[in-house]
Amino acid sequence: MRTTYQVQNLKCGGCARTISNTLSQMNGIKDVIVEKESASVSFEHQSADDASLIKEALKKMGYPTVDEANGISLKAKSFVSCANGKLGR
Repeated sequence: MRTTYQVQNLKCGGCARTISNTLSQMNGIKDVIVEKESASVSFEHQSADDASLIKEALKKMGYPTVDEANGISLKAKSFVSCANGKLGR
């Protein structure tokens, strides 16, 4: 299955790199595509549970989906994730 999420706080290539690298390392997740222009993350997965895990992983990195609250702590996490992506981590 392919799922696409619209996310918040996706600002640049650093953000996209962090998201792509993190999600690509998860079991059962393949073909991760991050589009910073549309703030979307799409991926191939096997089950609905996989999609739920991705949604949680995005939130932990500071990129909640558009249907979730986006408080100051998540915005701060996204800046850290972005910086890590720019540094190639």
